[in-house]
Formats: sequence, structure tokens, C-alpha cells
Amino acid sequence: MAEIVYPPVVLAAKTLFRVMDYQVDVQGGEHIPKTGGAVIACNHVSYLDFIFAGFGAQPAKRLVRFMAKQQIFHNKIAGPLMRGMHHISVDRSAGQASYREAVEKLRAGEVVGVFPEATISQSFTVKDIKSGAVRMAAEAGVPVVPMALWGTQRLWTKGRPKDLKQRHIPILIRAGESFTVGPDDDQEALTLDLRTRMTELLDRVQKDYPDSPSGESDSWWLPAHLGGTAPTPEQAAELDKRKPE
Repeated sequence: MAEIVYPPVVLAAKTLFRVMDYQVDVQGGEHIPKTGGAVIACNHVSYLDFIFAGFGAQPAKRLVRFMAKQQIFHNKIAGPLMRGMHHISVDRSAGQASYREAVEKLRAGEVVGVFPEATISQSFTVKDIKSGAVRMAAEAGVPVVPMALWGTQRLWTKGRPKDLKQRHIPILIRAGESFTVGPDDDQEALTLDLRTRMTELLDRVQKDYPDSPSGESDSWWLPAHLGGTAPTPEQAAELDKRKPE
């Protein structure tokens, strides 16, 4: 397919990273296949995660087609860009069409990006995840690559005002070792395994993060188990019930 929109958007994003002096650290790019289909399954802590998860595939020179809620495609600014980059619109009330589109793209050799938690994790831990990433990988016969992001929540996350003027923010991106899913494999067990892999990557990237909150008022972006004031997973689940995305 013609790539008229995606390359300029990538260039613009890289320029913005330099202007804002984001300290973007990508590791594990060798786990993303340079050819053929693959599913990238990433944690979700920010409204900007698709930008940085896509950047995580740049070492492999791959363009990622993300599955995103259809409301973004209806936005007069973001919508044309999303369609131009051939991302996949997801109608959560009728998700089978978007699932089929994703499988078709995977079979055509595309990389499809998925946030298996479905919504942003307000606890900044990995929530329970949906089985779609594993199921589509099994159906298309492609590998799954777990990924973790950290630092993006400081720019714009659920329940907090966006702060896109911050400069010098470290953004860490880690891709883990890929794994394959056979048609006869236990997809429920492999979904649990994927969550474990994503959690291990997130734990590692949080440990490696070079910055700390400047004080108690700034500790909101750190999970509770690391001494921050973010909601616990149980508190976050209650918040999700009150205000679902």
C-alpha cells in the first residue's frame, strides 16, 4: 500500500522529540521481525502510547498499524492522519470487523499494534488483558512481541491534565523476546503468559528509569508499590467502573 502519510508523521514525531529533548531510550528492537507479520502487545499508560510504541519499531524499520477506538477516527484532525497511516478503527460494540481487518493485515505481512489492557491503566501496572492479541497471532500464524513503555504517563494520561510543554522527560521503550502461538495451543494460558511478560518488562523499565518524582506532589506518576501516589490496582479498577473510557 502507498505510504504517503506515515513517513512524514514519523519525521515530525522525531523532530518533536528533539525539540522537546525527550530522552527516548529504545531497547529490544531486534525482537521485532524485519519482514513478515507480527503483533506488538504493549502496556497502556498514556494517550500518546501509540506514538512511542510505534517509535519502538523504528530500529526494525517497521511501520505499525495500531488498533484504536473509532472515536479517534472521527476527530477532524486526528481522523485523516489515522486513516492515512492505515491504522485500524475499533468499534467496541462490534469488534469482529476490526479483528478481521487486523488478521488480514497480519497475513499480508504487516505489524499490528495492540494494547491488550484495552484502556489506560491508572495504577501504572499491567491490568488484566484481553485475549485478542494471542488469538489474532494464532489465526494469522505470526509471532507476538511484548512491549513496555514508561514515562509517557507524565505527558498525558487518564485523570490528569495533559502537560505537553514538559521538556527533557525520559521515555523508555522496551521490546521483549517474541513468541509464537500455534493453532492448537491453549490461548487462555498464553494470554496469561503474555501478561506476565509485559509485567516483567514494565518492572524492568520502571527499575531502569533515570528520573524520580521531585516531591510528594509529583509522585502521582509512580505506582503505589514503588512508593508513588497512583491508585492501587484495586482502586484503579473502581475508577474504571465509574468512568470507563
